[in-house]
Amino acid sequence: MKLVLATSNKGKVREIKAYWNKYEVVPYSELIEEFEIVEDGDSFKENALIKARAVFEALGDDEVVVMADDSGISVDVLDGKPGIYSARYAGDNADDKANLYKLMEDIKTKGVESSPAHYTAAIAIVTKNSEYCVHGWMYGDAQIMACGDGGFGYDPMFIPFGYDKTLGELDDSVKKELSHRSKALNLAKKILKTIK
Repeated sequence: MKLVLATSNKGKVREIKAYWNKYEVVPYSELIEEFEIVEDGDSFKENALIKARAVFEALGDDEVVVMADDSGISVDVLDGKPGIYSARYAGDNADDKANLYKLMEDIKTKGVESSPAHYTAAIAIVTKNSEYCVHGWMYGDAQIMACGDGGFGYDPMFIPFGYDKTLGELDDSVKKELSHRSKALNLAKKILKTIK
């Protein structure tokens, strides 16, 4: 089965390929030219489905299975921000580093050094006959200091519950066990097994 990912985010592609090495996993940008997908949903689920549907339609191939992920971090002291806006928190063209530093600064303005936070991953699967969406979560604390250069996105500031190191410092194998995306991928794998 060819599993087409509705993303060109290298970090996500690498993580998903490593998780699903038994499938042929291909980012859609290797099959067609990248195009802008307007993510105007109100939830991680809606945005994941928007991306998966758009790529499935653009590919024009009924035999592929398209998978999209929408994920982000929600910080309690910021009333759940950045949430669905995690990828563009510092602006539409901001990179991971700009988003990371803006979030750390915003937490700092609240007069705290860390806050409870959680990651959410919604994974949508679209085929010619069906649509599915599953979720995974990871809980911990977001701190105002970046530590470690592993992972991507907000990983250098997030300490999972039960650990004293950030995701940026933890080994990839540990992160894979804890990750919101891994939890959602595990559920998605069960769905893929039912798709012929």
